[in-house]
Amino acid sequence: MKGNALNYLTQSQHKERNPDKKASLWSIYIAGCFSGLMQVLITAPIDLVKVRLQSQHTSHLERDGAKYRGPMHCVAVIFKEDGVRGLFRGMWALTLRDVPCFGLYFLPYELTCRMLTEKGKQPSMHVILVAGGIAGVVTWACATPMDVVKARLQMSGAGGRLYKGTLHCITASLQEEGIWVFFKGLLLNSLRAFPVNAVTFLSYEMLIRAMTASSTGCAQD
Repeated sequence: MKGNALNYLTQSQHKERNPDKKASLWSIYIAGCFSGLMQVLITAPIDLVKVRLQSQHTSHLERDGAKYRGPMHCVAVIFKEDGVRGLFRGMWALTLRDVPCFGLYFLPYELTCRMLTEKGKQPSMHVILVAGGIAGVVTWACATPMDVVKARLQMSGAGGRLYKGTLHCITASLQEEGIWVFFKGLLLNSLRAFPVNAVTFLSYEMLIRAMTASSTGCAQD
């Protein structure tokens, strides 16, 4: 869904007939938010299982006594204890993280490309790498607070503190640990986000250009 949204948003950049036509920043943000919303229902259970498995504190020798023995066993345990609803624990926090942040994800990329590229030309490889890296860092800077809340809600009642909901988790965390608790892991996320997203956007742009050139050549033949 993210790839389709990015394709929709940037396709105007690859049209040879009108290379100066670009999507508005508002359209870019809305389409990004939509792609974030569409993926939540799919990613919520998967992300929950990932967090539960990562949070297990058992050594190799104690693995037989672990609560979760693997992804499928984790799903089965959650379903047995909390039903289908339990598989979507923390979904609202995930929605509050992904919907606005997916919209924001494309804005820094588009703005940086436009600023560093001459009008009517395609962004160079170096520009794409810089723009993609900046997009990843900016997005994670905004996503980290809700990512912390999401992780705490997903662990609620499974070895972690029990929270009544998203708002209770936010207020309790703020009162007990202060504002900086919502930025735990930001530095690590940023260090990871820059190279990962730089390569992601570069790969996307190179593939789009290659396929566009291929389709143009076939049409001429």
